[in-house]
Amino acid sequence: MKPYHDLRPLEFARLKYAHSVKTVTLSDGVELAYVDEGTGEQTIIFVHGLGSYLPAWQKNVEGLRDRYRCIALDLPGYGKSSKGNYPIGMAYYADVIRRFMEALQIEQAVLAGHSMGGQIAITLALQHPEKVTSLVLVAPAGFERFSAGEAKWFRDVVTADAVRLTPVQQIRANLAANFHNLPADAEFMVTDRIALRGAADFKFYCEAIVQSVNGMLDEPVYEYLPKISQPALIIFGENDNLIPNPYLHGGRSREIARIGQERIPDNRVELIPNCGHFAQFEKPVEVNGAIKSFLSSGK
Repeated sequence: MKPYHDLRPLEFARLKYAHSVKTVTLSDGVELAYVDEGTGEQTIIFVHGLGSYLPAWQKNVEGLRDRYRCIALDLPGYGKSSKGNYPIGMAYYADVIRRFMEALQIEQAVLAGHSMGGQIAITLALQHPEKVTSLVLVAPAGFERFSAGEAKWFRDVVTADAVRLTPVQQIRANLAANFHNLPADAEFMVTDRIALRGAADFKFYCEAIVQSVNGMLDEPVYEYLPKISQPALIIFGENDNLIPNPYLHGGRSREIARIGQERIPDNRVELIPNCGHFAQFEKPVEVNGAIKSFLSSGK
């Protein structure tokens, strides 16, 4: 295991990304960092998950930019985007993406979301169906339901102090739980997260995680899944350790995928063997292939 004691503190602005980073400032002063690679008739906007950042999608941007315009962004509170006291939640983030699209003069796009990003993508597709041509949902949040008691458990466990004080080895264990087999080239996610503890605005990142969890709980989409008008590609790793929630529900990811299959009117499901929650990074060839097939089919 790699020693982490000698890591120097890192500011969010100094994170190293695989692709050239651009920024755009929205009307409310929020600055969004994003990468914009490739060209094509279709534009894919990639939305990361809880506690993550746009490099979560770097293998997909790289693998799809020869055919599509690929844009991955950091949500406010994460990565290189603005940190601050924002009204973070699913509707807020969906509106950020809508305004981001307007700022870049993108009329319509394919929206790809991982985990929490999937719930955000669904929210935008429901609120502004004219902006979203299709959905790519990779291990999405929003299919699994939680009782009031289960929601309270989440709120009790995920606090800003708990995030801020997570021990180094637990940080690594948390990331490893996202994979069936932690790839060596995912190690930068561990070192980034550890080094960022020394960032000047790290407290805003911790608070963004808490607000994001509350948003997923307070703004569920399960009841609205039958109202999704766009075709949706639903991708799960067969060995997802996070969905369904292992502490509260147990079971298999294929059972959660079946919920989306039964409730979203126009969908295609792909289950990837030997693959965990972070499917797009652990099995990029399979995920990219599924996306290409889905988008080329006209669905």
